[in-house]
Amino acid sequence: MSDMITADLVDLDLSADTKEAAARALAERMVALGRVTDLDGFLADVAAREAQMPTGLDGGIGIPHCRSEHVTEPTLAFGRSTAGVDFGAADGPADLIFLIAAPAGADDAHLTILSSLARQLMNAEFTAALRSAGDAAGAAALIRGEEPAPATGTTTGATEGTSEDATEETRDTGAVSAAASAEAAPGSTGEDPAEAAAGGTGEDPAGAAAGGTGENPDERGRPFRIVAVTSCPTGIAHTYMAAESLENAGREAGVDLVVETQGSAGFTRLDPAVIAAADGVIFAHDVPVRDKERFAGKATVDTDVKAAINRPGELIGEVRDRAARGEVTSASPGTTPVERGGETGEGYGTKLRKWLMSGVSYMVPFVAAGGLLIALGFAIGGYEINKAPSVMDHFVWTQADSWGALLFQIGGVAFAFLVPVLAGYIAYGMADRPGLVPGFVGGSIALTVNAGFLGGLAAGLLSGGVVLAIQRVPIPKALRGIMPVVVIPLISAAVVGFLMFVVIGKPIASAQSGMTDWLNGLSGANAILLGALLGLMMCFDLGGPVNKVAYTFATAGIAVASPSDSAMKIMAAVMAAGMVPPLAMALATTVRGRLFNAAERENGKAAWVLGASFISEGAIPFAAADPLRVIPSSMVGGAVTGALSMAFGATLRAPHGGIFVVPLIGNPLLYLVAIAAGVCVTTALVIVLKGLRKPVTGAAAQGPGGADPAAPTPGAKQPVAA
Repeated sequence: MSDMITADLVDLDLSADTKEAAARALAERMVALGRVTDLDGFLADVAAREAQMPTGLDGGIGIPHCRSEHVTEPTLAFGRSTAGVDFGAADGPADLIFLIAAPAGADDAHLTILSSLARQLMNAEFTAALRSAGDAAGAAALIRGEEPAPATGTTTGATEGTSEDATEETRDTGAVSAAASAEAAPGSTGEDPAEAAAGGTGEDPAGAAAGGTGENPDERGRPFRIVAVTSCPTGIAHTYMAAESLENAGREAGVDLVVETQGSAGFTRLDPAVIAAADGVIFAHDVPVRDKERFAGKATVDTDVKAAINRPGELIGEVRDRAARGEVTSASPGTTPVERGGETGEGYGTKLRKWLMSGVSYMVPFVAAGGLLIALGFAIGGYEINKAPSVMDHFVWTQADSWGALLFQIGGVAFAFLVPVLAGYIAYGMADRPGLVPGFVGGSIALTVNAGFLGGLAAGLLSGGVVLAIQRVPIPKALRGIMPVVVIPLISAAVVGFLMFVVIGKPIASAQSGMTDWLNGLSGANAILLGALLGLMMCFDLGGPVNKVAYTFATAGIAVASPSDSAMKIMAAVMAAGMVPPLAMALATTVRGRLFNAAERENGKAAWVLGASFISEGAIPFAAADPLRVIPSSMVGGAVTGALSMAFGATLRAPHGGIFVVPLIGNPLLYLVAIAAGVCVTTALVIVLKGLRKPVTGAAAQGPGGADPAAPTPGAKQPVAA
């Protein structure tokens, strides 16, 4: 940190009386040293960050900070105010003020150093030493870590929840974090990860917490385990201060607490085994938590960053209370039972799947909105509405045809985003935000050269790969600030554009055309077999990757103004099969409720609506509890429905909607017959398979607290009522 703060950047007699004046006084020192190129522009960025959330912390600390294109290198300025400056903290003005300036493209190493400073501010001895520093050089050396803070024993400057007798252990924050992770991570003592996930007893901690036994982890001979995620808008200061505060409070409370900091320096995901072993989760964030679905099925406290800084002890107590009461979050609809189990390591195939699913997940809302609007346009204006003139030139308020044309044309605009969004967010999944520009450009070119969805997939993967390659090239410090906003978008868009237009665009367009012609030529037994295959895929993982492949395949065919008859048959078969699992589970819990526990019977009520709305994920709680019976049964029923739908020649122009778009379906009565047949087959299989198990009488059959005949096997997540 020697190049980040010097004596020239320290003002021990800061006379400013407002936060704006304080920021200006410290920023002027940065300008004088050439660290900031435009004072007013930089202060505008500081003010914009301050407007998102006050940067004052309890204990007399103000920490204004921002990323700015006007900063040449990561810089820290420190001011000490006698009168105090109001930065919005609940306990009053701040006397210790740190202005942190990070370039728009700051490298990870410097941001990591800044995060270490943020953690140090949770150390009472560190802040007390700064208050007593006699000269600027000494204060700068203390901040750089060149002079140890004296053991004053005072709590001045400590935030609520920080120990009064802070030790050397809290100074070395990296060691603390590593020790905490090592202690909590399964395998650090030779322990099997599966055993660790169950607390060493073979039972699932979430299940034990939620199973109605009232047993605490502490009573089972091990500490309560918590995983936490912290993140703030800029990811520079509050993210790491909240993490340090939680870790300190966890040690005081005798809790194993491991934090994932999602900051500007990037973040390392917690080991899935550590998450599985946790009894509770704390989300302390002011921006969305990334990959939040990893933490489903745990007792959860969701709050802002400042709460974790100011009252970490209360948050720990709250999550323990929720775990004792069995209050756990339900599984995210976007995940499958396999994904919720987590992976201990990711190979290329796993990464590729996640990249593709990133693009598909962002594309699906455009598919649903655009497709339904187009379908409504056809319903109102007839199937010739696609030949209507633009509503910009002709729109009559009192004519239904005009309204049909309006809906159709809006839907067409939404559909035009499908391939660019697919490509853009595949690249985003690979390279984060720098991948968006080349991804969207490559996706748009795929449409231009008629490469369709195959072109979008190729463009997304190319874009992510090009950006990752550029980021590996050593860059002079002077250019780092313009890399994310100028250099990477320019080079990556040019390279991807060249490849799509000149090299691979035409071959992919030919492949796309060949696939379309093949689909249009399907008939008879071939069409029925395709329907059965798509039905199997839709019901295999209930909203997971295989399900999404089948769904994307179907929507690709109708994502045009005039889809072919074969494409509309495929879309109908896919939606029909996707409705089967939740409807079958709902029917099974109604017909033979004694085979299911109380939570599953409650989930069955919601599954009626979810299934009717074409939300396959409504069956996930049942599949998670009993996958060997539910998933094969669902696949058989889905295959029956898909095959029958194709055999009946049912067609569908809308990519979503369930029973609510039945009026838009060709051969609607036979289509409903196909769905009913699949639901009955799946229901019958589930009832038979569950009935083959040895029945358990008495209180054990009454709910999740006992050995219910349909209860999940040891280690499986207990489904939670919606």
